Amino acid sequence: MSTSVFVSRPDTEVFDFLADARNLALWSSGVASVDADAVAPGRDAAYGYRYPGRRRPHRLVCDHFEPCRRIVFRGQRMWSPLGTQVPVYGFDLIPHGDGTLVRLSVTSCLSAALLLLAPIVAMAWRRDLPTDARKFCDLLGGPAASAPLHGPQVPASGVPGGDSGAPAATPLRTSPAPGGFDYAH
Repeated sequence: MSTSVFVSRPDTEVFDFLADARNLALWSSGVASVDADAVAPGRDAAYGYRYPGRRRPHRLVCDHFEPCRRIVFRGQRMWSPLGTQVPVYGFDLIPHGDGTLVRLSVTSCLSAALLLLAPIVAMAWRRDLPTDARKFCDLLGGPAASAPLHGPQVPASGVPGGDSGAPAATPLRTSPAPGGFDYAH
């Protein structure tokens, strides 16, 4: 499933926000929480996270990292009596005039009997992803869009902090809302 939103911020700011997986819990219904331990953004960066409806933490790994263009996070395979599920969260950024067009996508890789539930999983994402996209857009592109965004500083070189040696900013944090899933995980 995928959807696109326009955010009235430069692609560098939007990418910096997305590169810090801890910010996913602020707006994505597919991420209940991400460990607060600071991890340098980049390919293979690993985070501990909780998927809604799951008691134990899983790993979330940055699978693709192309500064200011594309970032993909792949969740750890989760087992259930019906099979396994691997969530994949992708973000493509396209600079556009006075902001950035962001394509948000979610893929659930299912196995065994969970394949029979693929239409239900897809229906849930068709319902939740547009709501998540509005939350993301409101968080980044709402009335306070001219205010500086807090997140890791990842320049086009892909090196956190850039050449200036300046420390990364503290990521934007608030209390995440619980996930909005109606089906068992």
